[in-house]
Amino acid sequence: MILVRKIGAPLQPELTVAAVVDGERMELVINEDVLEALALSEDDVRKRAKREVEEIERRRRVYLGGRQRMLVRGRTVLVVDDGIATGATMRAALRAVRRREPSHLVLAVPVAPPETVELLRREVDEVVCLATPSPFGAIGEFYVDFRQVGDDEVRDLLDQSAPARREPAGHAPP
Repeated sequence: MILVRKIGAPLQPELTVAAVVDGERMELVINEDVLEALALSEDDVRKRAKREVEEIERRRRVYLGGRQRMLVRGRTVLVVDDGIATGATMRAALRAVRRREPSHLVLAVPVAPPETVELLRREVDEVVCLATPSPFGAIGEFYVDFRQVGDDEVRDLLDQSAPARREPAGHAPP
């Protein structure tokens, strides 16, 4: 699980100015064109990023508890999202995964604008995107149900998908 938070524009929270991802070290990706258009400084964005990192850490505790980060070095890693608009949050996530040295990095997404897919191709070894409509509106337009998923539902899904613990040979489970 990669925890990424969007940093929205002041008075326009859906407009992504930047994105931040946790990990061994924080990764911040800034949409320079949006930053410039809104006359914001990088210092403004970095201050807001610190607040988002606090939320990431809260979610990590709630979702993963004491589970360790999955080792990806030398493995094929598939990063999946429900849709991509500007690509800032995905770029942050992909860079964080790339730092962990997978042998092959794949991005899989059902829908994204064509120019965003082209931008993200530079970050990965392979892209799988089912639809690249142009013009592109909002991700939610491509879903019948695009509601937010709550903490309890995320935790339940992660618990259901966790691999079963294997006991060493000759040891009975507790």
